[in-house]
Amino acid sequence: MRVTIDGSAVEVEPGTTILEAARQADTWIPTLCFDERLAPFGACRVCMVGVEGNPAPVPACTTPCRDGMNVDTQDPASRRVATAVVELVLSELPEPPAAHTELAQVAARLEVTDQPRWPGATHPVRQELDHPYLAFRHELCISCGRCVRACDEIQGAFALTAVGRGFEANVVAGMDSGFRESTCVSCGACADTCPTDAISERRLIEFGDVYATISGAGA
Repeated sequence: MRVTIDGSAVEVEPGTTILEAARQADTWIPTLCFDERLAPFGACRVCMVGVEGNPAPVPACTTPCRDGMNVDTQDPASRRVATAVVELVLSELPEPPAAHTELAQVAARLEVTDQPRWPGATHPVRQELDHPYLAFRHELCISCGRCVRACDEIQGAFALTAVGRGFEANVVAGMDSGFRESTCVSCGACADTCPTDAISERRLIEFGDVYATISGAGA
């Protein structure tokens, strides 16, 4: 089966998604809720692309290719959607995401700055630091669902749950009793997939604190 991605023809197997075909063609499509280890979710709407003959953009991560499909990853309407989503996500954070995170890298590629177009309420700082291995900074959660799905699909621990709607949406452990009281087995799958460092390994945070202290002392 042959599809065209930004003018380049690609041979794909039936069932291949547009995102998979684009990656096969070395073409970048932004994503936030996608992790190749997890089942496609299609929640964030950052991976929207234009398809010839379609009246509206489609999500690349969940849309299967069809023979002869012509895909435009630079479609103006699709990029407007992706850019607006990232701008809204950033506007809700109390601080810019760390440069190494997926969110920061996607924002940079889409030329979205740290100054939100729609300034307003930001998530209050709420941190769980009582787990021996994991730290949970709820204020950095963008409700992409990756941690919940990783906990379910990779580990089968079902320790995390998505709660709330809209601005109040977040993720909690153990029905909000915390990581220590949940069924968490400390596998780290949630931290490994998180695109914002909302969930991260404590040793990485502690290493960063030590590095900052040493760097400050040597300045």
